[in-house]
Amino acid sequence: MALRQGLVHRHYGQAVRLEVSAGCSDYLSDFLLKQFELPDQALFRVAGPVNLVRLTQLIDLVNRPDLCFPPYKASFPVQMASGQSIFERLKQGDILIHQPFESFDGVLAFLRESVNDPDVLAIKQTIYRTGPDSELMDLLREAVRRGKEVTVVVELKARFDEEANINWAEMLESIGAQVLYGVVGLKTHAKMMLVTRREGKSLRRYGHLSTGNYNPRTARLYTDVSHITADTALTSDMDHVFVQLASQSRLPKLRKLWFAPFFLHRNLITKIDGLATAAGQGTDCRIVAKMNSLTDEALIHSLMRAGRQGVKIDLIVRGACMLPAQVPGHTENIRVRSVIGRFLEHSRVFYFRQGEDDDLYLSSADWMNRNMVRRVELAWPVTDPVQRQRLVDECLVAYLHDGIDAWDLGSDGRYVRVQSGGKTVAHGAQAALMARYAAREKDMDGA
Repeated sequence: MALRQGLVHRHYGQAVRLEVSAGCSDYLSDFLLKQFELPDQALFRVAGPVNLVRLTQLIDLVNRPDLCFPPYKASFPVQMASGQSIFERLKQGDILIHQPFESFDGVLAFLRESVNDPDVLAIKQTIYRTGPDSELMDLLREAVRRGKEVTVVVELKARFDEEANINWAEMLESIGAQVLYGVVGLKTHAKMMLVTRREGKSLRRYGHLSTGNYNPRTARLYTDVSHITADTALTSDMDHVFVQLASQSRLPKLRKLWFAPFFLHRNLITKIDGLATAAGQGTDCRIVAKMNSLTDEALIHSLMRAGRQGVKIDLIVRGACMLPAQVPGHTENIRVRSVIGRFLEHSRVFYFRQGEDDDLYLSSADWMNRNMVRRVELAWPVTDPVQRQRLVDECLVAYLHDGIDAWDLGSDGRYVRVQSGGKTVAHGAQAALMARYAAREKDMDGA
């Protein structure tokens, strides 16, 4: 109730700054400062449009199809295309879905089969951003109607989605679902779904973990990785996390999941520091990490220590990055690049190699202080060597070789767009992946 009342007043908060165009007159800016009761220091003159969001309206006003991206239809996930029951398919191995090159429909297919399967007894899921019109939420409602035990952890303070999430929470609660609101003081940002199924005389769990949201719209625009698994250790860890969110009981030791705010930060630093020690002893070590933002000071210092010990580090950071790369004597072993293309880069993929041994983790968390200590976040390993190599090739190597949409951070703190010179044909990672999956779907249709 407090959050719903707060929605009414969120547009009437106290002003903290005033942005005006560079050509705004002093008379008008002074008048606005007075009206909003702001000091002169709160005035910021912007060289360009003040509200860039308004520029999106131009797209519908100009008939220039040559300036638009050609339509792209995501292929149905390759590992699910056989028509076999997803539960039977998972007994053969995990399923990875690389969105938006593969369709979010694979995730919906997993939930849909769970809802329709009479042997599925319970479904647990976190809800962060689903949007106001969601087939996924309709499926959860149908699961309740069919008598399944449905538990939903709803994050009511997901920015811009507060109203939709409140509406979904009230609807699910009214029809008998168990609705939880997480831990006080922590935003539940982890994305996971856990299905419990009766198989013979025993129960078996199936899980879905994702770097992105349960939102079909953003799944067409954001790059993310969905991981569907029947791994006993992983799904057991997921169940422990759901119990902790529901009861705030003591969390037992997890076997595979790295869980924030308790273990994720510490485990990442321990992993990086371990590579630094090994590199200092002469072992060839490597870190490649892809994320949205890197601002956590402890992680930055850990990476810098590792770089000075000889660990080769590549960071693919789309947004804010506070680590100064390529500074002689300090971070010359660390490269930072940002890839800005047709799709918004959103997947979090962390690769660590020590000699011949390597680990790869997917995560819901960026390397920011808020994600490490003020949010419920997850990171989990991909242990299948074939799947791990696929993620290395598609989520890391492809972006390190991007010659179209990549920007490299220099020692002066400026980003410079990558220019592929000589006779080398430049390739964009996103375009290459789109072409790869389109060709794969064509081959499957012709088979």
